[in-house]
Amino acid sequence: RRAFAAHRGGRSMTTISVPGTTARCRRPTPAASSAGGKRVDSAVPARRVGTLSSGAPRAKIWPRRRTARSLAGARALPPFVEEMSAFLVNPSPGLVPAAAANTVVFTGGIKVLLKGLTWPGVINSWFLGTTVMAAFGVGGYVLVCLYFVFGSAVTKIKLEQKQAEGIAEARGGRRGIGSVWGSGIAGIACACLALAGVGPGECLWRLGFVASFCSKLSDTTASEVGKAYGKTTYMSTPPFQRVPRGTEGAVSLEGTVAGIGASLGFAGVAVLAGQADLTGALIATLAAFVATTAESWLGATTQGEAGFEWLTNDVVNAVQITLAALVAVAMGAAVSLSG
Repeated sequence: RRAFAAHRGGRSMTTISVPGTTARCRRPTPAASSAGGKRVDSAVPARRVGTLSSGAPRAKIWPRRRTARSLAGARALPPFVEEMSAFLVNPSPGLVPAAAANTVVFTGGIKVLLKGLTWPGVINSWFLGTTVMAAFGVGGYVLVCLYFVFGSAVTKIKLEQKQAEGIAEARGGRRGIGSVWGSGIAGIACACLALAGVGPGECLWRLGFVASFCSKLSDTTASEVGKAYGKTTYMSTPPFQRVPRGTEGAVSLEGTVAGIGASLGFAGVAVLAGQADLTGALIATLAAFVATTAESWLGATTQGEAGFEWLTNDVVNAVQITLAALVAVAMGAAVSLSG
């Protein structure tokens, strides 16, 4: 390249042209330094190197890099995420948040709900779910959903065979208002008492709630499995005579074992959901067994008798789950679970 020097306004300029092109550019001509005759480009500042007082070069300190942990701590979660997280772990979130969450669940799952419930049953189940979630949190709500799913599933075991024998549940197992209250009135009562702060304490009402649904699921499972697979069915009262499957108050080995297994499984899920500890789970299972045995006796001796026409299956179920809740609360108080 060729360079031409020019002097303008007291500044020395250099014109640079690139061979083969017409492009030219100018830049200031480097000025000569008076020290040592070396040329120093005044346009480029000299690089400074710090020194210590001893004359040794100062070590260069690099800026501290922010780690992933410090970045995560600096970033705040969106308010909605924080509120949702707090709601999920809250053991008793209250009625308003519970009603909103339960409405979302029912709206999204209405097709599934209608497979196991009538429309009146759906409306009453919404009240049940909202009350339980408000008092016992998402964990309690999960238990109610588990009862609905598992209870509906066992009702449909060998449904055609049971329909042919005339011992199947009405409406193909779809539950109405009576079935909802017969299954959940004790749980709702425990939830309302816990919300009101009445009685022995929230922990014991929670235990009563778990025991009531343990008892109802055990009864439903024992009844439906016994109707489908029971080989020999006996009355639950002396002289324990053999009776046809589906007889009120009758029990079978197959149904009894299935019912106890369902109760134990439900109590185990209650432990995982934070609704009971191991001691509470054993108490709930035992209370459920006591209540289902009493229900069988009541069905065998009183239900359907003259003067007791009002003692329908739904009423007997309500008595059974209430008894389970009361037995569990009493046993829990006896072993100091009120804390």
